[in-house]
Order: sequence, then structure tokens, then C-alpha cells
Amino acid sequence: MNSMTGPDPATKFPLEKYDRLCFLNQVIDHPQIEIGDYTYYDDFEDVRNFERNVKYLFDFTGDRLIIGKFCMIASGVTFIMNGANHLTDAISTYPFAIFGNGWGMAMEGRSYPVKGDTMIGNDVWIGYNTTIMAGVTIGDGAIIATNSTVVSDVEPYSIVGGNPARLIRKRFSAEDITKLLHLKWWDWPPDRITRNVHNLTGKDISSLE
Repeated sequence: MNSMTGPDPATKFPLEKYDRLCFLNQVIDHPQIEIGDYTYYDDFEDVRNFERNVKYLFDFTGDRLIIGKFCMIASGVTFIMNGANHLTDAISTYPFAIFGNGWGMAMEGRSYPVKGDTMIGNDVWIGYNTTIMAGVTIGDGAIIATNSTVVSDVEPYSIVGGNPARLIRKRFSAEDITKLLHLKWWDWPPDRITRNVHNLTGKDISSLE
């Protein structure tokens, strides 16, 4: 690809001589993980840590981790998937059934709670050492502060932080958020993004062509 279309999204390591930042969909090959183009993961040690940090993702639960385009995921980010769930409204939370030997019938007619897919939108920045719980949806343009634990959905273009993560502020006015969600710049062709990179790093939404 030439320079007018930005980096090649099929490149595994887009920064020359730096193998700790990767375009994630060129590194991860898991049937229950979907990742959009240009989303990167930066790990202090090894980019393979990303898949290791997607915890309790089992084929029999059927849930997926879906991450959009142009996301920025820092080292230490962990996703806790539905396979970690235990019963919360029963007398005991202990998973008797998995051990068999007479305990296999413990879950007959019952099921463990499943909260659905974990969905990360586009242009989302997830800070260092964040934990995201099963079934959470994080909207486009959101920012998750370092060391946060996200237990509920995050609205588009919100900044959240803490444990549990709470709204700190919205990045833009409601009117501007509506405009940005309509523009969906992350779906533009590479040459249009290239024409607008200076505008995308500015503050004037009306400058986007």
C-alpha cells in the first residue's frame, strides 16, 4: 500500500523494529474473538498475552468477544468471559456438576448465567490493567481509565474510570456525539481517512470531509 492509504491493516507489527505493538486481528486466531482492522494491542512483554488475558472463554458457553476498528488496548487489559459465571441465586455457588462422580446431576434442568457477548465499539481506548466483565458493551469513542473494572455498559464517547467504573464525563456534547455516530469515520475508505487525519486529531467536527 502507498502512504496515502495509511499503514497496511494486514501488517502484524506496524511500527518498525517494535514487536510489542500489533494489529490484533493479525495475531489472534480464535473462533470466538472478532477484531476490526487497525485495532492495536501494546504489551510490555508479549502480544500473545492478549489471548491469555481473555479468561474463561469456552466453546460450550458460545459467547464471543467482538472488538471494533481503530481501538487502542493497553497492556494488562483482561476480559472475563461468561465461563467464569457461577450461580448467584442458589444456596451454593459451588460448581458441583463439573466434577461428576455423582455430582453431575447438580445442574439438570438448570444453567449457569450467561450475559451475552462482550462488545467493544470502534475508536475505543482501554487503559492499562483494566478488567472488563462478561456481557458488557462499550460504545464507540469511549475511554476506559487505567485500573478500571467495567461491570456495566458504557455509552458512546464517555470517559469512565474506577472500580466499578463510573462516568467521569462525556467527551462531547450530545449533539456532537450524534454527529460522530452518524459519520462513522472508522468505516471510511483509507484514502478518505488519510485526507482527514489532521482533522481527526483536532476538535472541530465540522472540519471532517
